[in-house]
Order: sequence, then C-alpha cells, then structure tokens
Amino acid sequence: MWHVYILRSTRDNDLYVGLTNDLGGRLKCHNQGKVFSTRLRIPLILIYYEAHRNTYDAAAHERFLKTGWGKNWIKRTLKNYFQSKKLGGQISANLFEKVKNAFRVPSLSLAFA
Repeated sequence: MWHVYILRSTRDNDLYVGLTNDLGGRLKCHNQGKVFSTRLRIPLILIYYEAHRNTYDAAAHERFLKTGWGKNWIKRTLKNYFQSKKLGGQISANLFEKVKNAFRVPSLSLAFA
C-alpha cells in the first residue's frame, strides 16, 4: 500500500504533504530530523493520510495536494480539524450541536469539552 500523508509542524503550524509505502517508518524519519525538507520544523504530527493500492494513483494525488486546488481541498476536507485547533483542540459547541442533531441523541451532553 502507498500512503499520501499530511504532517503539521507544531513549531510553525505549516503543512507538509508526502508519499510513502511505510507510513510509520517515514513519520519516524521526519521526527528524527532525517528528512531535509522537514528537519528544521520538528516535531511533526500526522493529521491526515490515505492509502492507495497503485503507486501512480498515490503520486498523482500527492502532486494534486501540492497545487493551489489541492491546498484548497485540504482546507475544506480538514476544516473541522483546523477549526478545533483554533479553539485549543476542543470541539466547538456549534460542531457538537450538529453532531448531536445528526445522530438525534438528546441525552448527549457537552461535559467532555
């Protein structure tokens, strides 16, 4: 399996898009400073990945994510992640209400947030 992944630097909050067939090993290399393009931005956390069976499909999607349209796709796809990050990692009350209403769970409370 080939993985297209997105890392976020906790140092500068910038994103890095990459491609690998060993996701765990590659993430370890990134955080050990062995990857030139991210060595000054560690520590990095994995915020998104997807698996592809075909190398060419994965490479094409990685190239897409590095374009302007791809960056827009990332913002739209991970908008709840970025929104919760602004709130200190907590789920927003508005998003919580949407989830609660979507599953129609009246007894669900916001005690965890």
